[in-house]
Amino acid sequence: MDNPLLDRHAEALGLFTERVHAVRPEQWDAPTPCTGWSVRDLVNHVTAEQLWVPPLVGEGRSVADVGDSYDGDVLGGHPAVTWDRAASAAKAAFREPGALERGVGLSYGESTVAAYCAQMTADMIVHAWDLSRAIGADDALPEALVGFAAGEVAPYAAELAGSGMFAPAVEPPEGADPQTKLLCLLGRRP
Repeated sequence: MDNPLLDRHAEALGLFTERVHAVRPEQWDAPTPCTGWSVRDLVNHVTAEQLWVPPLVGEGRSVADVGDSYDGDVLGGHPAVTWDRAASAAKAAFREPGALERGVGLSYGESTVAAYCAQMTADMIVHAWDLSRAIGADDALPEALVGFAAGEVAPYAAELAGSGMFAPAVEPPEGADPQTKLLCLLGRRP
């Protein structure tokens, strides 16, 4: 299926998957750029997000139907294996014929599946940088993913900071590249 959104989603999944598989056993408790989150907390968060996709998109269930199924630790004893399964299932749900044209009920209200996929993709891109930083991996993000994430989050970046889930934007240095501008927009200090 040739679809730019699904292509970016697959690339972001691939990048995050590489980083999850690069985590060494002693790094799971290491801090990340996300205040108060360890590597395990970060991977758990992104994994839980993927676990929501099949019931919401593939099964048409509501947030209330799913309830607290994905609260707490979803990684268990084999974080990379759990991530792989969750990522694969989310990818499959978004790629079902007609899925992107459907509606989906999210915690903040009704949306399209395409918008949900775009938000999930942007979140995963930025968290791939967070994870890379935390484990000492190459934190350069692919140009296409940076452009996608910047285009996705720019319209609502101020609301993200106001939600308390993101740090306030920081002023990028003069002459900053697109990745640095994106990260600063989302409160990161590259």
